[in-house]
Amino acid sequence: MTVNMLRRTLIVELLVLAFLAVFLIYPIAYIIPGAFSDEEFAVRLVSPQSGPKGALEQLVALNKVAPEQLPAQGTGAFTLPYTVKVFSGTQRAAAERLAKRLNDAGGTAEVVRERQWTLFYFDQALGFTVHSAEGFPYFRLQPHSPTLIESLGNSLLLATLTTIATTLFCLPLAYWFTRFRFPGRGILGGMLLLPLIMPPFVGAIGLQRFLDRYGTLNLLLMKWGALDPARPIDWLGDGGFFGVAAMQVLHLYPILYLNLAAAWANVDPTLEDAARNLGAGEWRVFRSVTFPLLLPGYFAGATLVFVWAFTDLGTPLVFNYLQVIPVKIFDQVSDPQRTNSVAFALVVVTLVVTGVLFFSARWLVSRRAYVSGGKGAVATAPPAAGRGLLVLIYATVSVITFLSALPNVGVILTAFAERWSFTPLPESYTTAYFAEVWGNRVAVTSIRNSLAYSAVSTILDILIGVTIAWLVARRPSWLSGVLEGCAMLPLALPGLVLAFGYLTCFNGWGLGKWSPLLDPTRNPVLLLIIAYAVRRMPYLTRSALAGLQQIAPVLEEAAENLGATRWRVLRTVTMPLIAANLVAGGILTFAYALLEVSDSLMLAREEKFYPITRAILGLLMRPDDGDNIASALAVFAMALLGVCLLTAGLLLGRKMGELFRA
Repeated sequence: MTVNMLRRTLIVELLVLAFLAVFLIYPIAYIIPGAFSDEEFAVRLVSPQSGPKGALEQLVALNKVAPEQLPAQGTGAFTLPYTVKVFSGTQRAAAERLAKRLNDAGGTAEVVRERQWTLFYFDQALGFTVHSAEGFPYFRLQPHSPTLIESLGNSLLLATLTTIATTLFCLPLAYWFTRFRFPGRGILGGMLLLPLIMPPFVGAIGLQRFLDRYGTLNLLLMKWGALDPARPIDWLGDGGFFGVAAMQVLHLYPILYLNLAAAWANVDPTLEDAARNLGAGEWRVFRSVTFPLLLPGYFAGATLVFVWAFTDLGTPLVFNYLQVIPVKIFDQVSDPQRTNSVAFALVVVTLVVTGVLFFSARWLVSRRAYVSGGKGAVATAPPAAGRGLLVLIYATVSVITFLSALPNVGVILTAFAERWSFTPLPESYTTAYFAEVWGNRVAVTSIRNSLAYSAVSTILDILIGVTIAWLVARRPSWLSGVLEGCAMLPLALPGLVLAFGYLTCFNGWGLGKWSPLLDPTRNPVLLLIIAYAVRRMPYLTRSALAGLQQIAPVLEEAAENLGATRWRVLRTVTMPLIAANLVAGGILTFAYALLEVSDSLMLAREEKFYPITRAILGLLMRPDDGDNIASALAVFAMALLGVCLLTAGLLLGRKMGELFRA
C-alpha cells in the first residue's frame, strides 16, 4: 500500500471518527456531568462606562440591583468584575439578555458558566439516598421520592417481564423452525415477523379498542352473558401496566426469535445426538448442550428486548401509564423551563441500567467458547415434523399471529370506523378519515417531513456505513476497529438517551450564523436527520460488511492492477457486487427511521417539524375524531413499512436476523 493511499485512508477514518465523536460520543458524555452538578450562569460586569461610580449608576438604572444593596461609593467595597445576577442552568437566554443590556448601556459584561458538583440530583433521580450503617450490609436506603422509586421499579419490571415472556414465546418457535421440516414453514416464518411493521405505541391504539373496560372483548362477554355490565374486567390492569407489557411482548418477540433462530441453525445437531446416545433426556440435552451454545444469540436478542422495553416512551404515553422512567424524562423536556439536573440524572440512570446489562451479557458470553462443529459437520437434513407436532406448530403460530395482528386490526378498524361506541365492532364504516389525513395540514406535513428526514438519513447511513464496512473489511486497523465499535454502539444505546443528549448539548451552541441549524429548540431538522442516521447506522454497516466479506479481494485487486483508481474500483466492482446488501440495509434503515419514536417525540416540538410518529401522538390528543385520524395515518405508515420489510426480507433472507444482534 502506498504512502498516499495510507494517508487518504487515515483522513477518511479521522473524518468518520469526528462525525461519530460529535454526534454520538459527545451527546452521551455531555449528559453525565449534568447529573452530578448544578449549572448556573453568572452575569458579571467587567468594566463600567466610567469607573465605579458609573458602574453603580448603570446597575441602578437597569433596575437589576436595589440602590440600598450596593456597596457604598468611595469605600472600596465595590470591585470589578462585579457579579450582577446569577441565573439557573435553564435561564441562559435571560442571562445573555441582561449582559446585552449592560453592554448596550456602555459597559462590558460577560456571561460566565459555573458548575458546582453534587450527588443531590442523582439521589433525587434514584428516589433514595444511601447511608452508611454499622452492621451488615453496612448501608441502608432512605427513600425520599416514592414516585421516582415507583417509576424505576415499574420500568425494570416491564423490561424483565417482557424479556421473560418473549423468551418463553421464542424458544419453542426457534426450535421447531430450525430442527424440523413441515409444509408452509416459510409462510409461517413470515407471519411471525408481522409485528415488525408497526411501532408498539401505534399498536397500543388498536389494543385499547379491544381490551378497554368497554372494549370489544368485554362487550362480547357481556353480550354472551358471561360478564356483568356493571363490573367490566380491566384487562389492561393496574392503570395500563399489563397493556404496555402485552404490547411490548407482541412487538419485540420477533427480534429475539430472529437471533435465536440464527443461533440454533448454527448449532451442530450431532452434539445433541451424542448427548442423547449417552442417556441424557431432552431437558438435560437442552440445558447442558443446546442452550449454552445458544447463549451468544440469546443474549444478543434478549439485551435488545430488555433495553427497548425499558426505554419505550410511546407505548406508556398512549396507555396513559405515566409512572415509568421514560415518561418522567419526557415530562422534563416537554417544557424547556422545567428541564433541570434531575432530568440529566434520570437519563444517566437509564444509561447505566442498559449499559450494565449490555456489557454484562457480553462479558458472560465471552467467558467461554461457543463454537460447535463446522458447517460441514451438519450433514443430515432436519426430520419432517410428525402429525401431532405439525398441529401444535400451526396452532401455536396461529395463536401468536392472531394476538400479534390484533393491535394492527384494531388500528385498521379504528381508521375505517364511522361509528364505534359500546359495540364489539364498528356499526358503520367510512373512508372519510383517510381523505381527512390528506387534507389535514399536520398529517400531510408530517408525511412529507418523515419521507424527507428518512431519505436523507438513509443516504447519510449509506455513505458512512459503507465507508466503515470497507475500512473494517479491506483496511483493518485499530482505528477501523474503533469505528466499528462506535457504529455498533447505537444497538445498545436507547434512543431516549441520544435524543436527550441532542436536546441539551446542542441547545445554544455558539456557532454564529450556523447556530439555528444545530439548536433543536429553533430548528430540529438537522438533528432529527442525524439522530435517525446514527440510530440505524448498525443495520447499514452490518449489511454492507456482510456483503464485503463475501467478495474475494482479488476481484478488486485485479481491477487496480489494470490501472483503475480506488474510486473507480469501488464504483464499478465493489458497489455492484454488494448492491443487494446495500438495498436491503438501506430499506431497513429508511423504514425504521420513518417510524422512529423517541427522537421524534423529544426533538420535534413544533407542528411544522413533526414527523409521522409525532403527528400520530398529537392527533390522538384531539377530543372527538383524534383516534380515527391518527389510526388512518398509522395505516399509511404500516403499509409503507410492511412493503419495505418484505423487500428487505426477500433480499437478505435468513441474514436479516444478523442485523438485530447487539
